[in-house]
Amino acid sequence: MTANFPRLFDPLRIGPRTLTSRIVFCAHLTNYATDGLPTSQHAAYYAARAKGGAGLIITEEHTTHPTDHPYEKLIRGYDPASIPGYRAITDAVHRYGVPILAQLNHNGGQGTGMYSRLPLWAPSAIADPMFREVPKQIDDREIAEVVEGFALVAGHCRDGGFDGVELQCSQSSIIRAFLSPATNRRTDRFGGSVANRARLLLDVVAAVRQALGPEPILGVRLCGDEKIDGGTELDDAVAVARLVAATGQIDYVNTAIGVATASLHTIEASMATPRGYANYIPAAIRAAVDVPVIGVGRFGDPEQAERALGDGVCDLVGVVRGQIAEPEFAALARAGRAPVRTCLACNQDCIGRVGLNHALGCVVNARAGAEWLPSPTTRAGRRVVVIGAGPAGLQAAASAAEHGHRVTLFERDEVVGGQVRLAAAAPFRGELSMVTADLHDRCKRAGVEIVLGTDADPVVIRGVRPDTVVLATGARPIRPRWAGTVRSIVDVREVLSGAVVPTGRILVYDELGFHQATSVAELLADRGCVVTLATNALVVGQDLGLTLDLPGWLRRAAAKGIETRTDVVPMSAVAVPPVVSVQILHHPTGRVGTEAFDWVVCSLHQQPANELRKQLVDSEFDTLCIGDARVPRRIDAAIREGHRVGTTL
Repeated sequence: MTANFPRLFDPLRIGPRTLTSRIVFCAHLTNYATDGLPTSQHAAYYAARAKGGAGLIITEEHTTHPTDHPYEKLIRGYDPASIPGYRAITDAVHRYGVPILAQLNHNGGQGTGMYSRLPLWAPSAIADPMFREVPKQIDDREIAEVVEGFALVAGHCRDGGFDGVELQCSQSSIIRAFLSPATNRRTDRFGGSVANRARLLLDVVAAVRQALGPEPILGVRLCGDEKIDGGTELDDAVAVARLVAATGQIDYVNTAIGVATASLHTIEASMATPRGYANYIPAAIRAAVDVPVIGVGRFGDPEQAERALGDGVCDLVGVVRGQIAEPEFAALARAGRAPVRTCLACNQDCIGRVGLNHALGCVVNARAGAEWLPSPTTRAGRRVVVIGAGPAGLQAAASAAEHGHRVTLFERDEVVGGQVRLAAAAPFRGELSMVTADLHDRCKRAGVEIVLGTDADPVVIRGVRPDTVVLATGARPIRPRWAGTVRSIVDVREVLSGAVVPTGRILVYDELGFHQATSVAELLADRGCVVTLATNALVVGQDLGLTLDLPGWLRRAAAKGIETRTDVVPMSAVAVPPVVSVQILHHPTGRVGTEAFDWVVCSLHQQPANELRKQLVDSEFDTLCIGDARVPRRIDAAIREGHRVGTTL
C-alpha cells in the first residue's frame, strides 16, 4: 500500500493469485498476430505493461472455432500451433511477477464469412447492422461444438502458461448474442427467459472450468448495457451475473458497455464522453455478486481509479488506453507521480489504426507496439537547437535531452503548444492540451532551455553553435483560389485563435474530414451563429468515424441546428457587402447554385512553414525538418518524428 493511492495498491486475491495492484490491462485488439498466431510483438507489448506495474493483464481475444474469423489478424486459439507463442507471452510477463489471462471468444454473427468462407453462427438469423450478413441459427449439435471449442482453447492456454482465461460475453460475442433479447429470438431451451438465454454461458463456464482444472483463474466479461433497441439492459445483466457467480466456478466478473458494432462509440469512448461514464454498471453488478468486479470506462488517471475503488464502484479498475499511452502508469502511481504521457482519448492510433487493419499504436507514445524492436542508439552530448514548441518540437527536445544532449528550444509565441493549443480551444477537445502540457513538463525535467517569444533567425541559431538544428516550425493554411481577396473568407485557425469572430450565417467548408471543421462548426453554433457545414466528401466528418466521434458529433450538430451538406465544392466567391456570395457546385449532378453568407470558414490543406531550412542550407550543422514543417499531417506523425529524431541524433 502507498500513502498516495492506498486502495489501488491494496492486494486482492483472485482465485489462487494475489494481485499487488488493482490496475488491470484489459483485453483489446492489437492486430499484432501473424498468420493467426501470437508473435514476439505481443510478448514485448504485454511485458512492458507488466514491468510498468499492472496488477493483472488480459490479452486480446483468441477465437475458439474456425467459423469465427471477423477480421484478418485474429489469433486462432483452437490451433495448437498457438501454444509456443502463448508460452513466449506468458514467460515474458511472468518475469515481472504479474499474472496474465487469455480472453476466449467466438464473435458469432458480428463478423463476416469473407475470411473463413463459412456461414456465420448465431443464436438467431439476425444480421448485424455493421456487417449486414445473415448468420445461420445454430442447432444443438453446433451449440455443443461451440462449448467444446471454448474448452479446447482453455486447455491450449493452460498449456501455454496462462494463469487462466476470461470468457468474452460482451462487446462482440456469440455468448453475448445468446444473452441479448435483441439477437436471441429462439423458442427452445436457449431462448426466452434470462435463465434460458444464459444457458450457453453456463455450459461454457462448466466446460472451461473442467478443462482448466480447479486452480487457474476463470473470469467472465459481461455487457451491462448494450445501448441498442431491445438489447440487454442493466437489470438483465445483473441477473446473469448472479447466475454465473452462483455456479461457484468463476473468480471475477469484468464489465463492459455497448456492442462492438451498433454502439461501438460507447465502448471506446472519445474525449467528448465524461470519464467514469460507465460506472453504474460495475457498481450494480458488484452489489449483486460475491466475486471481485472490474470496472471500465475512460479511467485516465490514478486519482480517478482510486476514487472509483473508494466509492465502491468496483474492486479492480480496467485501464487500457491509459497504459497504452503510459506503460508505467501503475508504477508511477505507486511512486506518487503522475503519468509521463496522458491518454487523450483521441482514438486515432489505438482505435483508428486497428479499424484500418493496421497494428495498434498511440499518438502520445511512439513506442507503443514497437517494444519488440531494439531501442535506437544515440551519441550523447551533442548541442541541439529545436525551433518550434508544438508537439513535434516539444517531443524532439524532450527525447533529445533525455538521451543526454544539450537542448535549446525556441518558440516565437509566448506560450507552447502550436496548433494543438488552438485545437484544444474547441468544444469537447480540451484534453488535447494534455499532450503538449506533458511534453512541456518533460522538457523542463530533462533540462531543456526553453526560449519563448523569440523568432529564431539564422543569426540567433548560429549564435548557439549547434551540432544539429531541428525545424518543427509547423505549417500555414493555403488560401483557396476560389476565395479571391474576400476578407470574410477565413481559415479555421483564425477562428480558434480569436483573430476573427464570425457572426450571422456561416458556411464552414471542409476538405479534411476531421475535427477541424466539425469543431469550429460546433463552436460557432454555440455562439449563436447559423451554421452550414459543407464538404466535397460523401460524408461530413468522415474520419470521425474511425475515432468513434462521429455519432456524438452528429447528435450534437442536430441539437444545435447545424445544417450539413455533402458532395459540394465552392467555385467562386464575391463580396457583396454586407455578405459574401458563394457559387457552389453539387458535383454528382453538376448543378450550380449561389448562396449568401456573412462569413466563410475554411478547413483546407496546409503548406509547410519551412523557409528557415533554405536559409540554413550552407551551415556547418545538420538541419532536419519534422512534423508539419516536413509535410502537414496529424499529431501522431509529429510525435513519432519528434521521438525518432530525439532518440537517434
